[in-house]
Amino acid sequence: MKIKQINMKSIDEIREEMIETVTCSKSDIFQIGEQCRQDYEKMINELDNIKQMMVKLTTEGEELERQVLEARSMLSEVSMNFKNYTEEEVRDAYEKAHQLQMDLSINWQYKKQLLDKRADLENRLVGLDETIDRADQLISQISVVMNYLTSDLKQVGKVLEVAKAKQDFGLKIIEAQEEERKRLSRDIHDGPAQMLANVIMRSDLIERVYREKGAEEAFSEVNSFKKMVRSALYEVRRIIYDLRPMALDDLGLVPTLRKYLQTIEEYHNHSKIDFVNIGLERRLPTKYEVALFRMIQESVQNALKHANACEIKVRLEITNAAVTVLIKDNGVGFDISEKKPESFGMIGMRERVDLLEGEITFDSKIGKGTAVLIRVPLIN
Repeated sequence: MKIKQINMKSIDEIREEMIETVTCSKSDIFQIGEQCRQDYEKMINELDNIKQMMVKLTTEGEELERQVLEARSMLSEVSMNFKNYTEEEVRDAYEKAHQLQMDLSINWQYKKQLLDKRADLENRLVGLDETIDRADQLISQISVVMNYLTSDLKQVGKVLEVAKAKQDFGLKIIEAQEEERKRLSRDIHDGPAQMLANVIMRSDLIERVYREKGAEEAFSEVNSFKKMVRSALYEVRRIIYDLRPMALDDLGLVPTLRKYLQTIEEYHNHSKIDFVNIGLERRLPTKYEVALFRMIQESVQNALKHANACEIKVRLEITNAAVTVLIKDNGVGFDISEKKPESFGMIGMRERVDLLEGEITFDSKIGKGTAVLIRVPLIN
């Protein structure tokens, strides 16, 4: 569509589509927040139950310890005056001491399991609380965007009539949102959804093993079951981390990058990612930290997914005047002169750098790997 063909009707349609998309996103985030609140309440109740059981087990354990001491004292008496007791009395003393010791050991095991479960619940509660806060913040931010779309943007048509690039802006946002939703849907379907389905089947298997082969075999299956659940939890955390690592706001760019690249290296165990910060380790304005993190994230993901790189080097240098980043891999590389319409990632990286008034260069040859150099000046 040419600029002269733009009219208020088409602009209003685009604006309405954006409002609808933002409204749906707000509703989705609200549902996530509500679900997290429900899960939070359930975990609080479960944690209270565990604490009550711990009190009960502690009381029982103290009583068992007292009885064990008495039984040991009795055994000592029997051993010292063996001839004064009948064979049955001796056997009963040994059996009682053994049974009490077994009961005490079981009590300790139950308490240890409850302690582990309590620690896990407390960690999950912290994560849920952070997610709820983040959801509330996002809803607040989306409300601001909605006010902007329903009021200030009513006049955007007059601006779009003199700038074609502005006309495409809304469509690009919608396209990026849809691509992100597809990626999330694919990641969740291929990762946690499949693992949770396997968890359900594995739980049924544990019941059958317990009935057919006994508790020892079932306990072995439970250990395998726990590993599967941990793997599913890891996938969920990875997806959430890809959306927006909360450590970026709390700790800053360097610690977040260090943790993120370490996590990615562990996930892609066939690849080695070497991260070095040779400059200052200090906080930057939020817009710089977010943009730089996203560009490094995009470059590393491209190297892993498209270049099949097994070695990636990330060099970061922060000075008082500028930030310089080099991401280099030994992947398959590509022909820079060949323009691909679907290379949205590179376009997005260029746009981020332009917003920060920086520079980005791509150096790559087929079979020779790729190097991405980013330099962003810091305006004090």
